[in-house]
Amino acid sequence: MTNIATTQYSKKKSLLLCITLTALLSVNAHAQSNTTVSQPAQMVDALHTVFGKHPSARAVHAKGIILTAKFTPAPEAYQLSSAPHLQQKTVPVTLRFSDFTGIPNIPDTVAASNPRGLAVKFYLPDGSTTDIVAHSFNGFPVATTDEFRTLLLAIASSGADAPKPTNLERFLGTHPIAKTFLTTQKPASVSYGTLSYYGVNTFKFTNKKGQSHYVRYQFIPEAGEQFLSKEQLLASGPDYLSAEIKKRVALHPVKFKLYAQIAEAGDQIEDPSIAWPDSRKKILLGTITIEKVADNTSAEDKKLFFIPNHVPNGISVADQMLEDRSKAYPISVKERQ
Repeated sequence: MTNIATTQYSKKKSLLLCITLTALLSVNAHAQSNTTVSQPAQMVDALHTVFGKHPSARAVHAKGIILTAKFTPAPEAYQLSSAPHLQQKTVPVTLRFSDFTGIPNIPDTVAASNPRGLAVKFYLPDGSTTDIVAHSFNGFPVATTDEFRTLLLAIASSGADAPKPTNLERFLGTHPIAKTFLTTQKPASVSYGTLSYYGVNTFKFTNKKGQSHYVRYQFIPEAGEQFLSKEQLLASGPDYLSAEIKKRVALHPVKFKLYAQIAEAGDQIEDPSIAWPDSRKKILLGTITIEKVADNTSAEDKKLFFIPNHVPNGISVADQMLEDRSKAYPISVKERQ
């Protein structure tokens, strides 16, 4: 582990910290009537409390790489939604793979950098855009914004010298989903291109006939999921994922299949802490073909941001969390300009 990772948090906490970024991608801000709704600025500040505030860096997913691609919709896609990028016409795409945490030079090899992130921006025929944000774990530890903020503050106050039981230990004792999330992470991947990514929030798809379905996104790599052995991980450098994806794309396009997982009666629509069963039907929306690495200048990274509730006609938000995230993201974007 590098000095910055060691000084910001102990080895014992390194895996625990990966929760925080996952929750940011997935936190549901639809508070119960007897809770206090955390404000967007408070959520961003809580992230800084854990990771520190790094000039010009994202509050989350600070370390990443930008690539350019194209999206070719599948024939089934337009039958599910009238959204313009699902209507049988290939559209350009910008995407960004990332590590978790808000530390811009966190090593790819430490536990806190996993699960990985994938954010995708589609450029629509009318000049507008739409975004999807996903990560490499099908689920996340908490169900509400207030639980997320409590978790962040518990992590920040649970250092090696904290009295026992720590705030984090008490939190995990009453949140079994968070504990499960903590103990079932995937091993380090061979590549950003050999991981599946999941959109853990729900959207409502409506087609031209007015028929609607609730869906969650899944990105499945054409190469399949591939992981490093412990020996391979020890031999890998701190930036091995960016180096690997550059070499991989230079040799041949990297492809992902984008699926819509379809909800059935009884599935949790507004609670992203509950993953839907693998048995749910999946409809192929199309193929993302990654063709080249972008310039990845500082100016390019500052300019690029993804708002997951920025959706076109034919797609609508189905859980309140996405509306609240749209208020928190611009705060982080403004801070890093």
